[in-house]
Amino acid sequence: KDDGMTETPDSAATRRCDVTGEAAEAGDLVPLAVVRPAIAERIRAEHPGLAPDARISRAELSRQRLAYVEDLLTGERGALGALEEQVARSVANHDILAADVEREYDDSRSFGEKAADVVATFGGSWRFIIIFGAFLVVWMAVNVAAGEKRAFDVYPFILLNLVLSCIAAVQAPVIMMSQRRQESKDRLRSENDYKIDLKAELEIRHLHEKMDHLLNRQWRHQTEIQRVQLELLHELTERRSPPSGA
Repeated sequence: KDDGMTETPDSAATRRCDVTGEAAEAGDLVPLAVVRPAIAERIRAEHPGLAPDARISRAELSRQRLAYVEDLLTGERGALGALEEQVARSVANHDILAADVEREYDDSRSFGEKAADVVATFGGSWRFIIIFGAFLVVWMAVNVAAGEKRAFDVYPFILLNLVLSCIAAVQAPVIMMSQRRQESKDRLRSENDYKIDLKAELEIRHLHEKMDHLLNRQWRHQTEIQRVQLELLHELTERRSPPSGA
């Protein structure tokens, strides 16, 4: 009875992971021979019965990479923090850690935080100094020209001092708010730089390890080729040499 659910071995596109035994697509299986040597040794140590041509699924390989990187970081830095765990996951999953921290932080600002940044930026510019200086000159000139009877703020300009005190009392906390936000942004930028540097260090180390592995394999292959060549030369020499006593 053919219910439409059977597949021939040739048409089947799935195999089983030799490590976990779970079914996986044929394209999702990676030969264990091409895996980074340190990770491959870790897998073979956990599963000593694997064949030389064993294949591992990409999901299991990502899990093994994550465990390997976590063990590596734990051995060097002790207990892992949130940043180290994030770096370990990014290395295992080949994720990109580089991010535009300033844009992400600016997009999450509230209306009050945006207003504080605008006030702090404007209050620390030459435009504010020039405008405010002109305002003070006009204030004092108008009151001096009007005289003591008609002036709304006679000398020594007590009302002006009150206005300046109020502006300073409001401006100082606003600037502090903006500076605190800048410190938070700098902290996020530093954390992102640390994660990128740590991941780059791990990737460079793994790259050196991979290069050493490839060089060792190439050296073994060249040595084997040289042995074969020597054997061929030895055979040719024996064929050309005349028999003894001739």
